[in-house]
Amino acid sequence: MREIKGTKSLCPECLKVIPAIIYEEDGKVYLKKSCPEHGELTDLYWGDYEQYMRALKYDNTGVKLENPRTSRERGCPYDCGICPEHSSHTVLSIIDVTNRCNLRCPICFAHAGAAGYIYEPTREQIIEMLKNLRTNIPVPTTALQFSGGEPTVRDDLPELVRAAKELGFHHVEVNSNGLRMAESVEYCRELKSAGVSTIYLQFDGVTPKPYVIARGFDLLPIKIKALENLKKAGFRSVVLVPVLVRGVNDDQVGDIVRFAVEHQDIVRGVNFQPVSITGRINRAERERMRITIPELMKLMEEQTEGLIKREDWYPVPTVVPFSRFVGALKDKRYLDFSCHPHCGMATYLVSEGGKVAPITRYLNVDGFLKAIERANRMALEGHRTRAKMSIGAAALRNIDLGMLRNYLLPVMWKGTYESLSELHHRMILVGAMHFMDPYNFDLERVNRCIIHYATPDGRIIPFCSMNTLHRSSVEKKFAQPLDDSRVTPLYDVEALRRRIAEEG
Repeated sequence: MREIKGTKSLCPECLKVIPAIIYEEDGKVYLKKSCPEHGELTDLYWGDYEQYMRALKYDNTGVKLENPRTSRERGCPYDCGICPEHSSHTVLSIIDVTNRCNLRCPICFAHAGAAGYIYEPTREQIIEMLKNLRTNIPVPTTALQFSGGEPTVRDDLPELVRAAKELGFHHVEVNSNGLRMAESVEYCRELKSAGVSTIYLQFDGVTPKPYVIARGFDLLPIKIKALENLKKAGFRSVVLVPVLVRGVNDDQVGDIVRFAVEHQDIVRGVNFQPVSITGRINRAERERMRITIPELMKLMEEQTEGLIKREDWYPVPTVVPFSRFVGALKDKRYLDFSCHPHCGMATYLVSEGGKVAPITRYLNVDGFLKAIERANRMALEGHRTRAKMSIGAAALRNIDLGMLRNYLLPVMWKGTYESLSELHHRMILVGAMHFMDPYNFDLERVNRCIIHYATPDGRIIPFCSMNTLHRSSVEKKFAQPLDDSRVTPLYDVEALRRRIAEEG
């Protein structure tokens, strides 16, 4: 055992903050902690020590909110709201518009039936949450996800999307199981007309098996129908979201990416989410289910026959110097994707001349990053012309000419949401975000979180602390009684599957 560093974590039993160490053993990275009341616990943190250390090289710290909403009283992660200790501002905001759902997935414990109450903020409360996010300083939030539950069970969802767009959210996505979209092209058109930018589509695999295990039904034909209807409605941006569980769908990561490439006229990305474990579970069961980002990267290399290699993936904060350079040229503050380097990894697939390859085949990432950092220093010292010349020369040395001309230069010179959106529409993002649970919880990571929930009480809460600590108290504070008249019926999946089969 080789200790890497000390940190703090949570006891999964009492949820108290306790000391922890992160250490390497047999090439893997573990988190070990001990609670005075509930004893010692060890959990897998990252499945590959070399990749753990490599990710650290691309760390970039962010900029705090200048207007935190709560004060420091009990300490992290109990003061979330966001408190003055939080190190990053909001990049993606989430609003749960309901906890009602039209499915009862075996792996989910968050729907209204399981909770025993309905959590569904009013339109007025949601408008106030949107306004709250837009007052963030130094960078007002511009990216929003409506989530749940299943947000499409709210009939006023298109109205909420319009309100968000009017308040200045450039990017509005809907996190959905796709049932209502598979049912109706007209509903898809309604969402598109309202201003939805992207559908974040639950997508666990390309065979019936993972759906039957995780969702209780074979939903694959419904997912394909939803994509078909969204395409007819004019959507060109769907992100496939597989919840990755060892032994359930870890044999399908390559096939899922191939599916995305085959549907690249509408699929803009695949965001794998290694399972976060809720509820009490022993170590043997955790080890059976647990899968971490490096293991996904290894599986991807094996299952794509080397198309996407482990070295093609980079941690999320790798892009921070690029956004700061564009900001320096435009004299404008852009969002910092400054989460902890072990929160997420990603790469882009580029389609050129009928061939698909990772962006790293066209771009020397390390060389270009060094050049950007030098140019950033010049720009900050007021030498913008020299900075432009420097980065231009470096780009010619480190980037394929076609890639530079067709993909990166428009973003660098325009620096607009539209230019960034166009870039994303010409590539496929393949990434992974590993959200934490009480077993692998690391306060250092949650302090850097850039994905934040807005809540009706005026707080803005980091993703992992919301789902581990705060969700129950927030929802119960605004809960409505659950009765038979308000329970969303279980969707008739079989009837929809039959209809899809009959339509061919």
